[in-house]
Amino acid sequence: MKSIACVALLSATVLSAPVLAEVPQQTPDTYAAAGERVTIAPGRALNLRCSGEGPRTVLLEAGGNADSATWFRVQSLLGPQARVCAYDRAGYGFSDEGPLPRNLEADVADLAALVEAAELPKPLVLVGHSLGSNIVRAYAQQHPQDVAALVLVDPPEQGAEAQLPADWKQQGEAGRAQRNAFLDGCLAAAEAGTLDAGEGPLASCLRAAPPWQSAAVAAATRAYKLKPAYWRTLRSELDANTAIFASPVPETESYGDLPLVVVAAPAAEMPGVPPEVAKALQAAREQTHTRLAAASRNGRRLEVPDSSHDVQLDAPEAVAEAVASVLVPEPRARTGSGSLP
Repeated sequence: MKSIACVALLSATVLSAPVLAEVPQQTPDTYAAAGERVTIAPGRALNLRCSGEGPRTVLLEAGGNADSATWFRVQSLLGPQARVCAYDRAGYGFSDEGPLPRNLEADVADLAALVEAAELPKPLVLVGHSLGSNIVRAYAQQHPQDVAALVLVDPPEQGAEAQLPADWKQQGEAGRAQRNAFLDGCLAAAEAGTLDAGEGPLASCLRAAPPWQSAAVAAATRAYKLKPAYWRTLRSELDANTAIFASPVPETESYGDLPLVVVAAPAAEMPGVPPEVAKALQAAREQTHTRLAAASRNGRRLEVPDSSHDVQLDAPEAVAEAVASVLVPEPRARTGSGSLP
């Protein structure tokens, strides 16, 4: 994890206004309860957490199998500069389950409904991590007038599957079938009310809490993962991801001159992965990030060393500064790549 002490240095070199807040080490216990449950449809509400003040509203979209708690460090950093909101997608956290399938279309529809129901001031600065980057991109394409800027945090590679060897594709299909069988077992135990005492393979359904979760938040997270809604949502989301990431980012995808930042972690090592597979995955990742940065005349890629895919947790100050850079006026023709020290 990047040192908290580097916040001042990064702020001085990247921003015209420094990020003043400190990075919390654990999720505040407020995350163990719902924030504001916003009704988006009859019998359905999504959990929204907003904080901070400022002329612009920033909306944070989590990655796959994640809720609003994943943003607790970034949200804290940005509070002094903007109104910052994060939410739990349907079936996660304190949000109600949504209709299946939980695909990109469903997630974007929910996001649009949330923005309207919560009366969030537009245009919004949208920040999406991993799968969340696909959701905010799709929202921006459907509602361009409602988006002031995009920050895409380590978008997953797209279009790699077509470049993979046939035997690796077969292994992937077998792996997905095995994964779904495991998730179906977790779901069955949740429906029977026995998941909390799961033994054997079912003991892996509920993983140990990460160190950044406080005891209260870890308990609340475990409680919602004991519910069948979580397992139905997760299985559907993972199935939908196969289609979402199968095709490369279209060369025609364009956001005009909308400020756009691709925040990229270093390419991950792939122990045990055949060289030809690793090469295809890395090439797809590079193409994905390059095309996304080029999709706006005001786009750029920002590389963040010493970080994993979860940049928002490992280097929250880098994400916060990328967001802050689109909150202040800058030249409309800004392009190219950047790197944080």
